Amino acid sequence: MRRGLLWVVGVTLFVGAALFVASRISIVQDVLVRKLIEHQLSEQRHELFEQDALRALFCGTSSPAPDPRRAKACVAVFAAGRFWVVDTGPGSWNTLGILHVDPSRIGGVLLTHFHSDHIGDLGELNLQTWVAGRPAALQVYGPPGVTDVVAGFAQAYALDSGYRIAHHSEAFVPSAVGQMQAVEGPYPQYGEGPTVVVDEDGLCITAFPVRHEPVRPAYGYRFDYLGRSLVVSGDTVRSTALIDASKDVDVLIHEAMAKHIVTTIGEIAEEEGRPRIATLMADIPSYHVSAVQAARIANEANAKLLVMYHLFPPPPNRLAEDVFTRGVSEVRKTGWELADDGMLISLPSGSDAIVTERLTLR
Repeated sequence: MRRGLLWVVGVTLFVGAALFVASRISIVQDVLVRKLIEHQLSEQRHELFEQDALRALFCGTSSPAPDPRRAKACVAVFAAGRFWVVDTGPGSWNTLGILHVDPSRIGGVLLTHFHSDHIGDLGELNLQTWVAGRPAALQVYGPPGVTDVVAGFAQAYALDSGYRIAHHSEAFVPSAVGQMQAVEGPYPQYGEGPTVVVDEDGLCITAFPVRHEPVRPAYGYRFDYLGRSLVVSGDTVRSTALIDASKDVDVLIHEAMAKHIVTTIGEIAEEEGRPRIATLMADIPSYHVSAVQAARIANEANAKLLVMYHLFPPPPNRLAEDVFTRGVSEVRKTGWELADDGMLISLPSGSDAIVTERLTLR
């Protein structure tokens, strides 16, 4: 038996050495590289665009805090053969690219408000979807002020766009298609009901005001398609308008903060002589909700599933997730999850099913 084991080990080492030597040969390297490229170019997720369900893909679940596994706020919603992006936080385009989402099939961008962690990748999203073959100018919906935001990104990318047209030709990347078109509304004021901002191909998107003072106005969005529904809260404290807009929704995607952890960060920062961090930790809880508060909101709205995103601080592991969500199960025993980048929610038509899965980031 010992001889047999030694023989297996010997063969394994020999094969390993042979593979290593082979991998150093140029022709073998070229074959491997070609196979990798073929795999990458063939791996578009066409199933996301099938018109049998409403789908939400998380392309950014962090807050302004840095995190190696999470981009900033972004949710891509798939319906009627296209996808709509709610907020374009820094790093979110990279996540969409890694997940092999076809950029040319974008329907538009919906901004909840203009904090940097919600708009930072707008220019990159516009550029990448344009170069990928988007058929028309990118529509960017948002609160009053979106025209200024769009104009600012357009100016920042103007030289880059000119270089690309000169390099690839006007015929290949038409300048008119590379533009963004700001859509300011009409958006409702606080106290007014939701306003329809998109109604096409069976998809209805409504905007409703939320409370994120001193950021005013700020909005959330509801998507209805094939009898299924989901809401993206944006940043907010408890909001009657959000609860009303989320009544009986299949999925409520709501921001969440671990306020008890934030308090601890502030205390330690004070002890370590970091007064600016301590001040920030004292300020930010006032215009966000805790995970427990998000659970209560989901209960009031009678949402079937609560998914928490825009997580602050972003939990790096399971232990941190348990601390982050401490007390949630006492308020809402089931029907809640923390989102990760790459999490996909599917709501099939003609069904009450809510299907969640994690797409691989690679």
